[in-house]
Amino acid sequence: MSRATRRIERGDIMAPEDYARRRPELRKELVAMKRDRRLGIGPFITLYFENWDTMWGQVQEMLHIERGGEAQIADELSAYNPLIPNGRELVATMMIEIDDPDRRARMLAALGHIEDKVSLMFGGEEVTATPEDDAERTTPEGKTASVHFLHFRFTDAQVAVFRAAGQVIAAIKHANYGHMAILPATVKQALAADFA
Repeated sequence: MSRATRRIERGDIMAPEDYARRRPELRKELVAMKRDRRLGIGPFITLYFENWDTMWGQVQEMLHIERGGEAQIADELSAYNPLIPNGRELVATMMIEIDDPDRRARMLAALGHIEDKVSLMFGGEEVTATPEDDAERTTPEGKTASVHFLHFRFTDAQVAVFRAAGQVIAAIKHANYGHMAILPATVKQALAADFA
């Protein structure tokens, strides 16, 4: 199994003191890599496409910040391993990013179930995201969360079409937030590497 699709194991975790020492350079490398894994859709939603490296960095950061030691590692691996693409999917963290708290509250109240309305369109195909099932992210009153974890599950044939497609469009088809964005070539190339 390639590093792109395998799970993070205990042996992949750096000792706290080693990570602390190398943290500035590791974070700089990760920020550079993430530039080609980010896509804004409309005025305030961004998809951050995850892979082994982004999740490894998240685990290391959580361990560095919370300093829970060995007891924390299993929980972090359990939380973040499901967000590593499995070779036939793309995985994205969708962030609804609104600075003003009043406007954010109004918008979140109007965007219930937006996590079910996100898709990728390419070469006549459409892959609709499936939200991570770790928790319900829209309340019974219709208010959505500001963070969602989305899985775009592909068939083998769709992977081939995605790789060959001249253009990939990410779309949000929600009644209160209808927006689309074309993936830049650099983003499409980075995401194609997530398929095994």
